[in-house]
Amino acid sequence: MSGMSVTNGNTIRVHYTGTLTDGTQFDSSEGRDPLEFVVGSGMVIPGFDKGVVGMEIGETRTLEIPAKDAYGPRSDDMTVAIPRSEFGSDFTAEIGEQLLIQLGDGNQIPVTITQIDDKTVTLDANHKLAGKDLIFTVTLVEIVAE
Repeated sequence: MSGMSVTNGNTIRVHYTGTLTDGTQFDSSEGRDPLEFVVGSGMVIPGFDKGVVGMEIGETRTLEIPAKDAYGPRSDDMTVAIPRSEFGSDFTAEIGEQLLIQLGDGNQIPVTITQIDDKTVTLDANHKLAGKDLIFTVTLVEIVAE
């Protein structure tokens, strides 16, 4: 298996640490099983997918991924103000809290409360990492299958 390098379509296992450009860590596989995914299948963000191509087992690489190749730009269209009355009289959530909202098609999406006043509750459905450039330190553990 030595000398093999990652190509699109491979199932691989990697350990990773994800940080923001200011060094704040937002995710890591440390203490967990390695992340397993099929390269090029869209299971991970595009910049991560592209960044592992050509890696060899045991290699560690730093991937600097601009927002457009990560979770995309923040979109104001993903923010909505809902009448507070829609939440019922016992509504006690706070700014920064995450809720799951049921969509018309039955799917649920996570949203973050960004503003609350007497009349409205503002919800943001942008991914929490939208608009952010990301840095991943990735170590290829295994090429499981081609």
